[in-house]
Amino acid sequence: MLNKNAIVEVEIVDLTHEGAGVAKVDGFVFFVDNALPGEVIKMRVLKLKKNIGFGKVEEYVTLSPNRNQDIDATYLRSGIADFGHMNYEEQLKFKRKQVVDNLYKTAGISDVEVAETLGMETPYAYRNKAQVPVRRVKGQLETGFYRKNSHDLIPIEDFLIQDKEIDKLIVFVRDLLRRYDLKPYDEKEQTGLIRHLVVRRGHYSGQMMLVFVTTRPKIFRIDQVIAKITEAFPNVVSIIQNINDKNTNAIFGKEFRTLYGQDTITDSMLGNDYEISAQSFYQVNTEMAEKLYQTAIDFSDLNSDSIVIDAYSGIGTIGLSFAKQVKEVYGVEVIETAVEDAKKNAERNGITNAHYVADSAENAMAKWSKDGIKPDVIIVDPPRKGLTESFIKASVAMQPEKITYVSCNPATMARDIKRYQELGYELKKVQPVDLFPQTHHVEAVSLLVRAETSAK
Repeated sequence: MLNKNAIVEVEIVDLTHEGAGVAKVDGFVFFVDNALPGEVIKMRVLKLKKNIGFGKVEEYVTLSPNRNQDIDATYLRSGIADFGHMNYEEQLKFKRKQVVDNLYKTAGISDVEVAETLGMETPYAYRNKAQVPVRRVKGQLETGFYRKNSHDLIPIEDFLIQDKEIDKLIVFVRDLLRRYDLKPYDEKEQTGLIRHLVVRRGHYSGQMMLVFVTTRPKIFRIDQVIAKITEAFPNVVSIIQNINDKNTNAIFGKEFRTLYGQDTITDSMLGNDYEISAQSFYQVNTEMAEKLYQTAIDFSDLNSDSIVIDAYSGIGTIGLSFAKQVKEVYGVEVIETAVEDAKKNAERNGITNAHYVADSAENAMAKWSKDGIKPDVIIVDPPRKGLTESFIKASVAMQPEKITYVSCNPATMARDIKRYQELGYELKKVQPVDLFPQTHHVEAVSLLVRAETSAK
């Protein structure tokens, strides 16, 4: 009989999509962190539910040849790099398998080519944005990351997947906060001043923005702190304060104040310049975002007569990347500030044929249909929950020749593709792209073509 704290020898037979090892014992399915398929381990039972359990590795009996032995377990414990214990080649294979499995399981598709995952040459130090909590640990102000499923801070200096300049700036600011005795936030007591440090860095421009998230407006001796930061890091062109006095998991409060320099930083992607504010959505891996967007552009097979709808257009990064190659781009995004940014970004890059509206994608498409706009291609880049039924119907009603689907969740992508197939579109090809090396996240681009056009 299995019970809590029992130690059993098990073989890991699979991985969950979040990277936990799967073992089967006595009718239970166990999930075990830091265990790879093919490994035999001695497992301690941590928790039992009806027919599932959670275990931890007490000892490795045999190790997988795909194990990365060099990873510091901190990155696994904190969830920063929940795939870091797997060789990078294996990570790429696993991500492709996720896409293949979801397409088969959800949509019954097994005859469409899913290409090998596009990976990074150097799959580390790629994140251009950091959001780091500031807390007291053992009596000292620390910056780091929470242990998985908790609010216990693990002090970390090298975040493995973050831009190294960002890591250096965070350590420098941490030391200044200690020196000037600025108090870290205490969640339980709801006391202290500094909650988070948020840093953004332009991949190509090198410009940096630092945001102090504080519980109240006044920061003691902030001028001296700023002088020290800008002297040591001349690339810091923007220092912002965000005030968040609520007891919440949201990082930012409503109020932003510029303490030094500019309100934004600029960077470029696929040849266009973008202005990025503290709260702009901008892909955190610029190098791979360019590959992702280029894949979507190539799949769409655009020409100078193409009319394209960019649904979920954000600050315009996808649509503006190809605007100069096509006749018209119509972008829709529900977040109004993002739409304002998209319009500014079009202007900044001398693009006059891109039109952006703040609305739900369904409403915008219905209005465009009434205005007689007939898109050749609709590009969608939805959030993790995928597309709504009403969006799918509205997009099919416009009868585009192609729908190019950029996904950050293979499960909802497969569900939506199934729906499109029922409504007369055929899946032609899929390209997974690794935007988040060392983590379980996988992006993919799929091309759907209207059935009668594909028969021609």
